[in-house]
Amino acid sequence: MIPAKTLRDQSRSDYRHFQTIPTRWMDNDIYGHVNNVNYYSYFDTAVNQYLIERGVLDIHNGDIVGFVVETSCSYFQPLAFPDAVAAGIRVARIGSSSIRYEVGLFRNDDQEIAAAGHFVHVYVDRASGKPVPVPNATRAALAAIQV
Repeated sequence: MIPAKTLRDQSRSDYRHFQTIPTRWMDNDIYGHVNNVNYYSYFDTAVNQYLIERGVLDIHNGDIVGFVVETSCSYFQPLAFPDAVAAGIRVARIGSSSIRYEVGLFRNDDQEIAAAGHFVHVYVDRASGKPVPVPNATRAALAAIQV
């Protein structure tokens, strides 16, 4: 039996889609690297950009939106301005009203992972805030990056 990869052992090939996100000068903290809070922003940007580009998320007028209800991040190597972040995404689970995304962040062209995390979207009716089934078009778009 082959043991499962730890988060630290993951590489670019473990992810299905990539978004490149430039770091900004203001992302760095006093210690000279990207502050940890910005990693969560990279996760959110990569996933939502994927959804917008596939036409399944209308951030201004959509009746159904995904709310983040759970998130985590493990840090392995620092990122710093002026690095480019290659954010790899994949879908680990599609439930009735929720999606679990997994995201790996890579520095520039590095093959070694800098950070790995996940977050869970629960799909809700924008007006009521009540959970609703994941729309079929969204399921289809996410099936392409599901593992």
